[in-house]
Amino acid sequence: MSKKVLIIGAGPAGLTAAYELLDKSKDYEVVVFEESDKFGGISRTVEYKGNRMDMGGHRFFSKVPEVNEWWEKMLPTQGSKSYDDIKLKRESSVKPGGPDPEKVDRVMLRRNRLSRIFFKKKFFDYPVSLKWETLKNMGLGTTIVVGFSYLKSCIYKRPENSLEDFYINRFGKKLYSMFFENYTTNLWGRHPSEISPEWGAQRVKGLSIMAILKDMFGKVFNKKNRKVETSLIEEFAYPKLGPGQLWDLTAEEIEKMGGKIIMNAKVVKIHKDKENNLTGVTYEKDGKCVKIDGDYVISSMPVKDLVYGLNDVPKKEADIAAGLPYRDYMTVGVLVPRLKLKNETKIKTLGNIVPDDWVYVHDRSVKMGRFQIYNNWSPYLVKDVEHTVWLGLEYFCNEGDRMWSMKDDKFARSAIKEMVKMGLIDDTDEVIDYHVERVKKAYPAYFDTYRDMDVLREYLDSIPNLFCVGRNGQHRYNNLDHSMCTSFEAVKDIMGGITDKSNVWNVNTEKEYHEEDK
Repeated sequence: MSKKVLIIGAGPAGLTAAYELLDKSKDYEVVVFEESDKFGGISRTVEYKGNRMDMGGHRFFSKVPEVNEWWEKMLPTQGSKSYDDIKLKRESSVKPGGPDPEKVDRVMLRRNRLSRIFFKKKFFDYPVSLKWETLKNMGLGTTIVVGFSYLKSCIYKRPENSLEDFYINRFGKKLYSMFFENYTTNLWGRHPSEISPEWGAQRVKGLSIMAILKDMFGKVFNKKNRKVETSLIEEFAYPKLGPGQLWDLTAEEIEKMGGKIIMNAKVVKIHKDKENNLTGVTYEKDGKCVKIDGDYVISSMPVKDLVYGLNDVPKKEADIAAGLPYRDYMTVGVLVPRLKLKNETKIKTLGNIVPDDWVYVHDRSVKMGRFQIYNNWSPYLVKDVEHTVWLGLEYFCNEGDRMWSMKDDKFARSAIKEMVKMGLIDDTDEVIDYHVERVKKAYPAYFDTYRDMDVLREYLDSIPNLFCVGRNGQHRYNNLDHSMCTSFEAVKDIMGGITDKSNVWNVNTEKEYHEEDK
C-alpha cells in the first residue's frame, strides 16, 4: 500500500523532493501545494514582453556531484556556442555532443562570472582583489590604511559575537567599513553589529584576505586543482531561459511520473494528532478550504507560517517562530538602449556593455542594493540583445513598509532616478520600458528570535513525519544546491524509515562542505 507524501511549496526544495520520491520509488503518492501560480519560488523567471527577469540572480554552481548530475539530466550542458559567443567570436566551454542553444531550449549554458562592487562611481572586484586596478581606485592613502587595518585584525582577533566581528576579523576594519557595513545594513535593515555571525559563516565560508591571496598566487603559478572558495568561482552553469526554466521542466517531469501539483493553493493548517504525528493539511484555493490526509509532510514553507498553521504548539516555540525575521525585496526590470558605464575590462560583450552579471551597489546616497544585467546572464533572456540592455534593479525592504507599499509606477520612477544619479544612464527619458516585481520572504534573517532557532528545531524534529527543507523551510540562507541537498536527505530518510533528521539540518553547516568534493 502506497504512502502519501504532502509537499508544501513548489520551489527548488519542494520540487526536488517530489521528483526524487517519484524517481526512486513506486511506493509513494506525491501531492505538491504551491501558493502562487509560478514554479521555482525565488528561483523563478518572470517574462515581460519577451524579456525575462531572474528573481535574485542564480548562479548554478556546486561541488556536490549528485546536484551536478541532477542538473545535467534536466538541462544538458551546451554542445555549441551561444548567440553572443558566436557573434563576438569568444571562447566558451562546451560539452561534446551536447545540445545547440541556437536550436533547442532545453540546454544549460556555461557562463563567465563577473560580479563587482560599485563604490564612488568606480568598479571594484568582488570579492575585493589586490591587483593594481583595485589599489589605483582606492588610492595610495586608503590602500595603506587598509593594509595596516588588516594587519591589526590578524594580531587582535575580536570575539565573534556579531556579523561585524566576523567581517573585521577577515578583512580589517577599513575594508569592512568600505565594502560590507553599508551594504549589509541596506540588505537586512539592521547594522551588522546586530546580526548573528552565522550569516557570514553561511554565505562566505572560508573567504578572507588570505583566501584571496592564495587564489591569486594559485592563478599566477597555474596550480592545478587549486581549491576555490564559493565566492571566487569564475564560471557557472545557467539555464538558457533563466532559473525558472529548470523548475518548469521539473514540474512537467513530476506530473509525467504521476505526481500531483496543485497551484494557487495556500496551506493554512497542518494537522497533528495526540501522538504528535501529522495527519494531513488544509489548503485554501478559490476561497474554499480543502483538507487532505497524508502520511508524511515535507515543508519548504517559511518556518513562521508552518508553526502558525500547526495545532497545539507550546507557547515558547510558537513565540520563537512568530518572531523569526525575513527580508523581502523588489526588482524593477528596466529596458534601455545603452548604458553610460564604460567597459574597461578585456571581456568582449555585445554593444560593449560592462560584462558584469550583477553589481553590488555601495553608494550611500541611493537605496538600490544591486543591479543585474540580464544580457550577460544569457543572451536569450533579452528580446533584442544587440540593441537594448535589460537590467534588474534590486531593493531590499520589509513587506508592508513604505517602499513595499509604493505604487509600481512611483517606485519604478524613483529607481530610474537613482540610475541617473549613479551614472548608469544620462536621463530618465532614455528608458524604453519597465516592470516591477515583489518577492515576499526572500531572505530568512539572522537576528531577533533566530538566536533560539535550535530550540524551535528540536520541537519540529520531535514530529516524526515532518521534514523541513530548503531556505525558508529551515530559516537558513542556503544556496540553490544546498536547498536541493536538504531534499535529497529528507527523501533518503523517508524511504529508509528514519526519523532522525540531523542529516537534513546538517547540510551546509560544515565549513568544508561547499569548498571541496566529498
